[in-house]
Amino acid sequence: MAPESVSFRITRTAEDLAQTVSALSHRLVKLEQRLGTLELALDHRQEGDPGELAALTNVEGLLRDCRLLLDDSSEASDPPIQDSLQDSVENSVQGPEPFSTPLTTAAEKPEGFANAA
Repeated sequence: MAPESVSFRITRTAEDLAQTVSALSHRLVKLEQRLGTLELALDHRQEGDPGELAALTNVEGLLRDCRLLLDDSSEASDPPIQDSLQDSVENSVQGPEPFSTPLTTAAEKPEGFANAA
């Protein structure tokens, strides 16, 4: 092999390595910039807005109050619900109670229906 050929290959390889290092360094700079942007966004997100924090605190209080009201109302309404459920089951088994009074009287009927009855 000729010395010029070896020298050319070494030079060509060195140029390729220089281009690769340059491309990698540019890519590293871009990645560092992107990382910096993400870190700033994360810091900003963690700080939070004081108004937003106050609103969330108010929402937490409202949720707590609603849960207390629901718990109180469910404790107060549980026995009647069970009684009415049991009554409805018994009525469906026994059938509906007969009506003790007529649904409408002659005075309540419209004119066209007075003669039909």
